[in-house]
Amino acid sequence: MTSLNRIVMQQTSRAWLEELPLSEMDAAEISGKNGRRYPFRSYERFRFPKYDICEGPFEDAGGLVHKFDIVLANQVWEHLDRPYAATKNVLRMLRVGGYFWLAVPFFIRYHGSPVDCSRWSARGLTNLLVEAGFEEENIRAEQWGNRAAAARNLEDTWPPSYDPEHDDLTNDPDCPICAWALARK
Repeated sequence: MTSLNRIVMQQTSRAWLEELPLSEMDAAEISGKNGRRYPFRSYERFRFPKYDICEGPFEDAGGLVHKFDIVLANQVWEHLDRPYAATKNVLRMLRVGGYFWLAVPFFIRYHGSPVDCSRWSARGLTNLLVEAGFEEENIRAEQWGNRAAAARNLEDTWPPSYDPEHDDLTNDPDCPICAWALARK
């Protein structure tokens, strides 16, 4: 099942990521598994609760910070108790010129896994990234949504499955469902 909430985000993000030299990049993904789709030089998954990005950057057995060319976080930041600290920790894990891609919800129902703490618009993501140390001119952020998709998020079955024959993907800037960003160190 493909969620209606992620169609436009996935299309746009794929285009952004495919502009990068993925085959030359070492990638880390925090919790999700979306990054397995891409031809990175190397790919590591760091899953909560063994790895908690709020507690600090991920380290190797010798205590050195793992360094990556790109860190991915798909639908994770809303579950973090300290997303600002987590974003600063990701910045420490990036090599110079490295990227942080993240996608988050704005208008969807509460979904504690184990907790549900935050929501962001594209501007909110940009602000979070700037506050954590990324330069604003090195951030791309977008959001997508519309009233019909918002209504689908209130249905009993959630998340709503995308129905290409009936779901409208037209963007209404006043009714975001999700936001995503790509920031360069």
